Amino acid sequence: MSTRRNFIKGASGTVAISLLGSGLAQASENQAAPAAADTFKQGAAGYSFVHFKLDEALAMMRKTELKYLCIKDFHLPLNSTPEQIAAFHAKLKESDVTGYGVGPIYMKTHEAIDQAFDYAKRVGVDLIIGIPNHEDLPYVEQKVKDTNIRYAIHNHGPGDKLYPNAISIMNLIGKMDKRMGLCFDIGHSMRYGNDPIADLEKYSDRIFDMHLKNVTSATHDGKTCELGRGVIDIPAIVKTLRKIKYSGVCGLEYEKDMKDPLAGIAESIGYFRGVLDSTRSRKA
Repeated sequence: MSTRRNFIKGASGTVAISLLGSGLAQASENQAAPAAADTFKQGAAGYSFVHFKLDEALAMMRKTELKYLCIKDFHLPLNSTPEQIAAFHAKLKESDVTGYGVGPIYMKTHEAIDQAFDYAKRVGVDLIIGIPNHEDLPYVEQKVKDTNIRYAIHNHGPGDKLYPNAISIMNLIGKMDKRMGLCFDIGHSMRYGNDPIADLEKYSDRIFDMHLKNVTSATHDGKTCELGRGVIDIPAIVKTLRKIKYSGVCGLEYEKDMKDPLAGIAESIGYFRGVLDSTRSRKA
């Protein structure tokens, strides 16, 4: 497993070699073209800010330069009026943040499913992160067909009787409309004992959203932690994201120190960006 210490040591070696090469080459030949842009975006899962009002959450996003937010209903209630929704989007725009989806939302009845799809439509997004009952999946599929709003089911790891891992979701929706897929939580996948890298590649065409986190162990009792401190190989995750050309949002879901999360969010995003920069290929 890669650790933050190993990554930093490896990155330091790469920097040293790069500096040596630059000292030997002519300046004109040393000019590298800009690195290819990644197809995926960096954002935040709204649950990271469960203890904070919207203004406070947006302040943390500005400080960490996160531009995409999956909207939770404690920041924008399901029964919000058009005026409330417009004011919400105006606040996001002031912080240069885009709300790209809503959820996760638990849905135990057809009425709750109807409400969630209506909510997404009124908010103006084309993605719902949801947790429906198994018997309601055909109804969800029909709503997807009627609205063209994608529906991503969240895996919640060991202890979740509905959707513990990616395969439990795909066994149920694999033959359903291709606009039904996963919000893939790599931390819960690891806690279940699965390989999140293998699952990321295997189900790539049905992963619409991703919860980015790390955990202390690949067990039921694994706890969420800063992105560079856990057992998930984040550089390998990045390599796989590029391989599958993932085009969704990598939404950091930070669940440690949730009443004082800024330092951990900043460390996690800083580490993730360090991985991106050090592993990005460049064309001479």
